[in-house]
Parts: sequence; C-alpha cells; structure tokens
Amino acid sequence: MVSKKTLNAENLEALGARRLANLLMDIAEGDAATKRRLRLELAAQVAPETMAAEVRKRLTQIARSRSFADWRKVRDLAADLDAQRHAIINQVAKGDAAEALELTWCFIDLAKTVHERCDDSNGVIGDVFRDACRDLGPLTHAAKPDPVALADRSLLHSMKMIMASMII
Repeated sequence: MVSKKTLNAENLEALGARRLANLLMDIAEGDAATKRRLRLELAAQVAPETMAAEVRKRLTQIARSRSFADWRKVRDLAADLDAQRHAIINQVAKGDAAEALELTWCFIDLAKTVHERCDDSNGVIGDVFRDACRDLGPLTHAAKPDPVALADRSLLHSMKMIMASMII
C-alpha cells in the first residue's frame, strides 16, 4: 500500500480543490513560467479562441524580447517555448486546427531571433523548433488549408531560412 505522504495524483486530489488552488497560487507567486502555464489552462477553460489569443500574445512577447539567454537560462526559455508549442497542438488544435496551424508557422518564424539571443550549445532550443516543424504535418492534415496558399507559405518560409543561413 502506498503511503498517504507519497507525492502522487491520488494523494494530492485528497487535499481538495481549494487547498490545491492555494498551493498553486503560492508556487506561482515567484515563478513566471508557472503563472504563464496556469493562465494558459484558465484560457483553455474559457474557449479555444482565448487560448489562441494567449499563445499569440506570448509568442509576440518572445519575438520582441532582446535579453540574452545564457546557458543558465536557456533551459527555462526552451521550457517556455515548449509549453507554447504544446498549448498549440494539444489545446488550440482541438478547437481550431487552422488557427493552430497559423500559430505553428508563427512559432517556427521565431527560431532565427530566438537563436540569435541565446546560447543553445546543448541544442535544447533547436529541439523545440524541430518538434514544431514535425507538428506541421498533422496540423496541416487537420486544417486542410488551400494547397496553393500552403505551397506559397512553405516556399516563403524556406526562402527565409535559406537567406538567414547565408547571413550567418
């Protein structure tokens, strides 16, 4: 028999919703990533459009950021990016595949600017963006975009990537 003090979902559930909510608020007080995650979950409860708007807002914040993420901060940045990617594919896509596809394109477009301002010598940031590229297939299948528009978008993105690699 598992001890009542063992950290698992069943024992935490026994604490009750009010106690868990208070604990989460205490934990989130000093942790911006936890606050963002909780806001995403609350947005998902409202509507898919609200979740999409929250993700879009966060992607815009990441795009505008100019601070350098050294090796100590790069894992937090990768976790933040991956949380946004998961929100897109696990939440937004359920309600609006076309919006999820558009958000994924926006997400992938962040790769160059994010890489320019971080030390990704261990590859964790690159892994998140590669995962996002792999997400494009299933999202495209679900969204069923206009084939010509998809081809144009893919070509434009490929051209951006080629131009970016020439500059580096």
